[in-house]
Amino acid sequence: MRDDLPPLIDHHCHGVVRRDLDRAEFESLLTEADGPGPLGGTLFDTRAGLAVRRWCAPVLDLPPHASPDDYLARRAGLGYAEVNRRFLASAGLDALCVDTGFNPDGLLDPGELGRLADATSHEIVRLETLAEGVAARAASADAFPDAFREALAERTRNAVGVKSIAAYRAGLDLAGERPDDREVIRAAGRLLRESDGAPRRNPRVDDPVLHRFLVWCASDLRLPVQFHVGYGDADADLRRGDPLLLTSLLSELARANTPVLLLHNYPFHRSAGYLAQVFPNVFADVGLALHGVGDRASVLLDELLELAPFGKVLYSSDAYGLAEFYHLAALLFRRALGRIMEEGVSEGSWTRDDASRLAGLVAAGNARRVYGLDRPE
Repeated sequence: MRDDLPPLIDHHCHGVVRRDLDRAEFESLLTEADGPGPLGGTLFDTRAGLAVRRWCAPVLDLPPHASPDDYLARRAGLGYAEVNRRFLASAGLDALCVDTGFNPDGLLDPGELGRLADATSHEIVRLETLAEGVAARAASADAFPDAFREALAERTRNAVGVKSIAAYRAGLDLAGERPDDREVIRAAGRLLRESDGAPRRNPRVDDPVLHRFLVWCASDLRLPVQFHVGYGDADADLRRGDPLLLTSLLSELARANTPVLLLHNYPFHRSAGYLAQVFPNVFADVGLALHGVGDRASVLLDELLELAPFGKVLYSSDAYGLAEFYHLAALLFRRALGRIMEEGVSEGSWTRDDASRLAGLVAAGNARRVYGLDRPE
């Protein structure tokens, strides 16, 4: 079954670095934290670090479980360009949907990633990044709503979806109602001005009204909307990242027939599975957490699939920074899904034909349908 899976569609991922990394830089990208600290020891002593040594070392012509020093020396000897080529090529992807909204290090762009992976590449536009750019140029708060609508329509002309990071800024307890322009203008005024009335130099969207406005603008354009959920770096208050908090908004977006993609979800993946079952427009993945938990990936995916229909679960790597994560997430996902399907066949829960069909949906078919990737360009 693992070898029978079709090429994957990675429906949420990022660019990777285009430079060589020293050990501290490499370890800092192994985690959602700021990096290794003197009290915590090396991040190679995590399930993610151990999985890199086990499954990524052979791609660099090293034996499985090569030591961190040997691994990093071989990586440096090959150079970042060859490392990126090998890991993207080995992921077995048919398409990538790339979030371009966070790029502090001049990461590879969607086209470059697609060429290395021999896959088609598509862009996901981050709503807050676009809104902050519009706000920085806005002549006044009154002009913000229409200026954002126009900018979003233009920016997503060739994109397949958008992403919200409300979980990082205001939390996911967002009301379902569409805010009117008067509310948006008041919120935009707060965004554009400091508390003393002076112009704000670097506008930062963190108002629930604005997050709702951005999402509804995307809905009006009939774009799928991704939400970061749960597991992330220390900037995310996990207490406000439970997808159940989105229930009111999901209900209203269902009326508008807007697809919603819940990303990552750990440790709320069972809640995400419930939402994917009860709302016709909700889909979920366990991206990012998959390579984070290493050899526990099949447990995580199996728990999501307890309630989530097979037709509502997608594959994503959330690969960022390290090309290793494209290879590692794909490999762990294939192993996890293959194990789940084989166990179901052996226990008589489904037939082998069912297993092949359902695995194909999760691997690629669902993403192709939700994002309309079969539509002619």
